[in-house]
Amino acid sequence: MSPNVKAFFDDASNTISYVVRDPNGTACAVIDSVLDFDYASGRTDTGSADEIIDWIIAEGLSVEWLLETHVHADHLSAAPYIQERLGGKIGIGDRITVVQHTFGKVFNEGTAFQRDGSQFDQLFVEGDSLMIGQMRADVLHTPGHTPACLTYVIGDAGFVGDTLFMPDFGTARCDFPGGSSDTLYDSVQKILALPDETRIFVGHDYKAPGRDAYAWETTVGEQKAANVHVGEGKSKDEFTSMRDARDATLAMPKLIIPSLQVNMRAGRMPEPDAQGDVFLKVPVNKL
Repeated sequence: MSPNVKAFFDDASNTISYVVRDPNGTACAVIDSVLDFDYASGRTDTGSADEIIDWIIAEGLSVEWLLETHVHADHLSAAPYIQERLGGKIGIGDRITVVQHTFGKVFNEGTAFQRDGSQFDQLFVEGDSLMIGQMRADVLHTPGHTPACLTYVIGDAGFVGDTLFMPDFGTARCDFPGGSSDTLYDSVQKILALPDETRIFVGHDYKAPGRDAYAWETTVGEQKAANVHVGEGKSKDEFTSMRDARDATLAMPKLIIPSLQVNMRAGRMPEPDAQGDVFLKVPVNKL
């Protein structure tokens, strides 16, 4: 089966969100939605999510799933907002518990913050499957960028999050807590073992040098042949040496502090204080 895929590009975070639709019905899933956030003012905005919601309503679709490929460090998830408007279950990989334990300590969350993944409606493991209408989605555990990264294979389409980018841009960074270039290489090989014609939809695009337009769809065959980091049969040693050296030069994403605190809660803000006010913490010298 070949699902219908509608992409929504978020300029502020270079994120691509997807609505994946059963071609024989009205069921759909939303993958990696974005809640707009202005760090300087501390204000959220639902413009990006509303664009997705409006399109789903106009198409007469029914949301069954709100899927996260991982705990994003560069944007806040809009999954709870879309769920409130349109329904659907929020799902992520079961290794979210590892992320919650790691960043629960970083943000000094204390015992009130549950580290069992219970903020999500469904936790997936390798080999799980789910249905979107009559369309089956299979779950691959593809860690390396983070411990909880998943790839959703839906018919002839794979949604890889940050594991792979477009062939001319390469692969995701591996220097966040719990990341591993060695593990990422193995995860990429798992994706590249899919049929060559499998469509690959990436989670971000930054326009590689020499390319004028943003892009987000490629194929397994194109990745195997041309990915600048892992293509043409590059060895694990070649990849890890390159990836580790490159990661050492990268700055932290500008929204990593709010994003992690919100996304490890399934896109929800921390509990308000007695006055009803919500606060995010800024750990000093922790990241």
